[in-house]
Amino acid sequence: MSKRPQPERSQAELAAQFGQPLRGGVGRSQKHESADKHVSGEAQYIDDQLEYPRQLHLAARLSERAHAKIEALDCAACAQFPGVVRVMTWQDVPGELDIAALTAGDPLMAKDRVEYVGQVVAVVAAEDEETAWRAAQAIVIDYQDLPARLDVEQSYRNGWLVEESHRHRRGDAEAALARAPHRLQGELRIGGQEHFYLETQISAVVPGEDGSMRVSSSTQNPSEVQKLVASVLALPLHKVTVDTRRMGGGFGGKETQAAGPACLCALAAHLTGRPAKMRLNRRDDMMITGKRHPFYIHYDVGFDDSGLLSGINIDLAGNCGYSLDLSGSIVDRAMFHADNAYFLQDVVITGHRCQTHTASNTAYRGFGGPQGMMAIENIMDVIARHLALDPLAVRKTNYYRQKTRNVTHYQQPVGQNLLAEITRRLEHSADYRARRAAVRAFNARSPLLKKGLALTPVKFGISFTASFLNQAGALLLIYTDGSMQLNHGGTEMGQGLNTKVAQVVAEVFQVDIARIQITATDTGKVPNTSPTAASSGTDLNGKAAENAALTIKQRLIDMLVKQHQVPARQVAFSNGQVRVGERYFSFEQVVQQAYLNQISLSSTGYYRTPKIFYDREAGAGNPFYYFAYGAACSEVLIDTLTGEYQLLRADILHDVGDSLNPAIDIGQIEGGFVQGMGWLTCEELVWDEQGRLLTNGPASYKIPAIGDVPADLRVSLLENRRNPQQTVFRSKAVGEPPFMLAISVWCAIKDAVASLSDYRRQPDIDAPATPERVLWGVQQMLSGDSVTKSLREGEDGALD
Repeated sequence: MSKRPQPERSQAELAAQFGQPLRGGVGRSQKHESADKHVSGEAQYIDDQLEYPRQLHLAARLSERAHAKIEALDCAACAQFPGVVRVMTWQDVPGELDIAALTAGDPLMAKDRVEYVGQVVAVVAAEDEETAWRAAQAIVIDYQDLPARLDVEQSYRNGWLVEESHRHRRGDAEAALARAPHRLQGELRIGGQEHFYLETQISAVVPGEDGSMRVSSSTQNPSEVQKLVASVLALPLHKVTVDTRRMGGGFGGKETQAAGPACLCALAAHLTGRPAKMRLNRRDDMMITGKRHPFYIHYDVGFDDSGLLSGINIDLAGNCGYSLDLSGSIVDRAMFHADNAYFLQDVVITGHRCQTHTASNTAYRGFGGPQGMMAIENIMDVIARHLALDPLAVRKTNYYRQKTRNVTHYQQPVGQNLLAEITRRLEHSADYRARRAAVRAFNARSPLLKKGLALTPVKFGISFTASFLNQAGALLLIYTDGSMQLNHGGTEMGQGLNTKVAQVVAEVFQVDIARIQITATDTGKVPNTSPTAASSGTDLNGKAAENAALTIKQRLIDMLVKQHQVPARQVAFSNGQVRVGERYFSFEQVVQQAYLNQISLSSTGYYRTPKIFYDREAGAGNPFYYFAYGAACSEVLIDTLTGEYQLLRADILHDVGDSLNPAIDIGQIEGGFVQGMGWLTCEELVWDEQGRLLTNGPASYKIPAIGDVPADLRVSLLENRRNPQQTVFRSKAVGEPPFMLAISVWCAIKDAVASLSDYRRQPDIDAPATPERVLWGVQQMLSGDSVTKSLREGEDGALD
């Protein structure tokens, strides 16, 4: 074996370096491991990979009907296009046609009926992408139309569901509502959201020996893709290997729905014996894939003169699309977070999984939690307007408390409750009281332009609600020069997961992060991976990598103890050096000694989250390992003549425990906040009466631009609040919780509109609060109309 010569260093030099601070461990701002490649364009995505000889390109023929029988499918015209190699339909699938994530209902290609506009009916494999797409459009489909369900409210009222409804109940909500001094009913409609990842759905498959398949997939869930490719081709799992180096964005949209292109490529490779690749164009991607679930919400709330809730009944109706996908867990998550920061004593919360003939809606950052939070935050504003109170006062009145009123409606204690502290600190740092007075003064003297201000909290549970997914694995290899190769089950989609996991391993060994190379997520290295979702990527994979590193580190310690006859407490690692008693060694020297002494320098690591359980029948349990907290204060300016608005300033204070990487955490908070703001303001999905998505590209679907980010954006991390749970170096998840901070923007817009009624009525502005909806809210305030209903005799708007 040849070894690279290492320069000899004296004991004095090694001892001096030993005490220096480590540059690449946890708790330090370290730039994203691919940041330079992202900026320079050198980062390799699937579409950047060199093509294989004779590689085929795939394009799909999509349904033009929302719900119809397929009477005939004529693919003869495809033969007129030179370069077409194969046309695939459901009849070509040798194994299981269904690729549903949890239960049946998602065929790879439509069989005898279509259930949404954009469903894949047939796929063309050709020598080039243009030919494949043109040939696919030439396929003729004859339909017999069937009744289509296109409205979530109609499905809710008629009980058209993809899964039975679920309920959380505590106390006696009906009795509490009946005796409440004030009682209001209302409804809220929340729109969906397109993932709009920069890299659309894409996969490439290379066939191998013995029927094996090598799959490159832009997926958050490599093991799910592996399982479904194997199922479609009737292969055992060991014949399929999936790798994912990085994604150009995911946001939940590649948790389940990346499987379709991967399975179609694998089918083409199986049928032709040639490599195959499928990259969806933006229109097809938006037509084929599901979105964030739109919700229809109805509430009935009772409260006293201070705004304290005394009874509440909330119905959450999620628009699931035509099939279940992950909707069961998503609507569950909306139910779990329908309390947000507030104690609900007498409560009924019911989640309905409504069916419509649209693309099956799927995971999206927050996974239903944002929709549940929107319900209760709207209720807080409605109560405040009814009682002429500051909405923040009503919120604080209903907060969970440290020792009393600290158990959720699903019976989980609220641990390390930071709500009051974060709110108090943000009120002070954002100068909320003075700005509230200034906003009122501005509105009093400004007839056309109005300002709004809102401070809203976030309490978000961290863990997969499907308990078995709370597990992860890792594989760590150390080479004789002291460099390391690390593989784990998480996927990198730009969020900095690989950087954080590398920092964890660097911290364990006290070496510079430059020693560590993280390779593409690979089902051939780490099997049975959970999806990178639910904000759990670092929690799970960081712990698994730490476990692997600690295993090897203990082997090194045991070797040194034996060789040098010192107690284990006299062996210490620091800044690339190892102190053994009074002697010092470089990390490379210790690794080389381990190799020469036949000590294994590789290890798998494994982690599963403890204390997670949920009794579905009882609607009670501990579905989350811990809660992450935060708050945001947003100030907006609206034009009452046009409904246009501008976010002037946003102040954010967020809890990440002991931050593994403050720079990445702040970036995640900023990005999550802006993405959430987009969902609640400008990102509007529109379908026509035939179920066709009209907002199917960037010309009609508007995500936030740099000009939408407030010029004054102040983001701070809550310091010195380490996670009491045994997470990786006592950090907290940061992927999803910041998304809900943007609710403050929506509430601030409504606050500005409410100023037109002297803050006595709440405008009925559904989400997203587009300028049109804001203008309608302005007209509502000026006309005196309101959809919110009072159920108390003698109050304005009392029902007969």
